[in-house]
Amino acid sequence: MDLHIAGRKAIVCASSQGLGRACATSLAREGVKVFINGRDAAKLAATAQEIAAETGGEVVPVAADITTDAGRAALVAACPDADILVTNNAGPTPGKFEDWDHDAYIAVFEQNFLPAALLIRALLPGMRQRRFGRIVNITSAMVKSPRAHQGLSTAARTALTALSKAISTEAVVDNVTINNLLPERIDSPRQQYLIERQAKLDGIPVEAARQKLTDTIAAKRFGRPEEFADMCAYLCSEQASFICGQNIQLDGGSYRGIV
Repeated sequence: MDLHIAGRKAIVCASSQGLGRACATSLAREGVKVFINGRDAAKLAATAQEIAAETGGEVVPVAADITTDAGRAALVAACPDADILVTNNAGPTPGKFEDWDHDAYIAVFEQNFLPAALLIRALLPGMRQRRFGRIVNITSAMVKSPRAHQGLSTAARTALTALSKAISTEAVVDNVTINNLLPERIDSPRQQYLIERQAKLDGIPVEAARQKLTDTIAAKRFGRPEEFADMCAYLCSEQASFICGQNIQLDGGSYRGIV
């Protein structure tokens, strides 16, 4: 399927590895000029070269910490007329409610709410003026299936979900859509970290912990990053112009609710 976005420009946050990198690769394959982002300049440059070699696309590395004003400004300055924005950032360490103090809540909102909100604020007016924009927030399955140990992540990402829904109803009239992708059990570095953490908590080998988590997935396998990324690319397409304000789960059918 031709997604009709060749020649567009995209900013993909936190894209030197994992789901961000997969999304950048999928967009580059569609002919989108992709601005990838991360804090490690050397790693980011290598990633840009690898994606370009794999896809034949134009990939521009922008080393910047999006949790800072300066980092966000640098990213926007590199591509002020972005047609596509994919927000993303690593989630907080799981823990216990009684351990999360004032500073923990401030930190998670600085990490998983404010970067996305302020990047959207910077780029949305231009998208609306040009009458094309696609914003995809990579959030978490915890938005719809909260769990105690992921309470910090749930708090910040649900706030972003609510904000995005609120502004999406105004943006869509100008052909700018805002949607959220909710991953769970996608085979990424973040997932590997969670597996290793579970292994330590349970006192079992890493492979046993991986199997234990696999057994909780309805599809009985982990999702592939490229499966996730291709959904992201579709949401950025011309064809997806009537999909807006949605939370789309990629979890192998594991979510037990109906809404």
